Amino acid sequence: MDRDFIGYGPNPPDPRWPGGARIAVNIVVNYEEGSEESFPDGDGLSEGGLTEGGGGAFASRDLGAESMYEYGSRVGVWRLFRILQEAGVPATVFGCARAFERNPEVVRALVANGWDVCAHGDRWIRHQGLTEDAERAAIARAFDVISGMSGEAPAGWYCRYAPTERTRELIVAHGGFLYDSDSYADELPYWTRVSGRDHLVVPYSLALNDGKFSRGNAATAGQFFEFLRDSFDLLHEEGATHPKMMSVGLHCRLMGHPGRAVALRRFLEHIRAQDGVWICRRVDIARHWVREHPPVAG
Repeated sequence: MDRDFIGYGPNPPDPRWPGGARIAVNIVVNYEEGSEESFPDGDGLSEGGLTEGGGGAFASRDLGAESMYEYGSRVGVWRLFRILQEAGVPATVFGCARAFERNPEVVRALVANGWDVCAHGDRWIRHQGLTEDAERAAIARAFDVISGMSGEAPAGWYCRYAPTERTRELIVAHGGFLYDSDSYADELPYWTRVSGRDHLVVPYSLALNDGKFSRGNAATAGQFFEFLRDSFDLLHEEGATHPKMMSVGLHCRLMGHPGRAVALRRFLEHIRAQDGVWICRRVDIARHWVREHPPVAG
């Protein structure tokens, strides 16, 4: 877990994106609804993370918060899926196993679309509260459930917010994952050494994430769209000499509301009108990096 403050430095490698693209854009739909902590699941609390807010000032069951999560799985996910389908754009689903189990139709839809899954845990909980054995079991169960329901093993792993100091070792020891996204440290994939093995990291972003709505950093679709557009435009400009990747994170209970979903539609219209853009799944980025930039021996 040594920290690296240098990375690629001032001269990052040319990723050699397909077709000579200036930028690789990956849209991520986080599907967590039904996997959050709740009284019905015996947790003794009601999760309110990444919702409209609400009560939270009492210790008993928060039916309002529960219904906000239900909105994401009943309504929001289908609105996001429709917008992506209408644009003809592939996506990656950061999926929690328990959420998939409670709404198998979502899994059937993403499979039909040809999208990939990055395992987002068995449940949407902070792994810091788990013992090593419990975390190992949670990783294995997520992998097995997602593989069984989708017919394909999840290529990647991503914890809620941040991993534990042992998460990456457990991912590598499991042996079924191509990469993890438990890093916000770069705009290109990179290799690291874990337990004597080479391991690929495909960094994610919380800056380019609709969590801004729940934290008061964005109030309108226009504000979020402008932030995404400006981020894309600079990366696209820089891509003439230093191509990078852009991960956009969405949540069904946030971006799935109509007044926010238009930001996604506008953003997709904007990037599809530009040349030199590779809109892809996360597994496509990982496989490309393995092929074009394998780890250096020794």
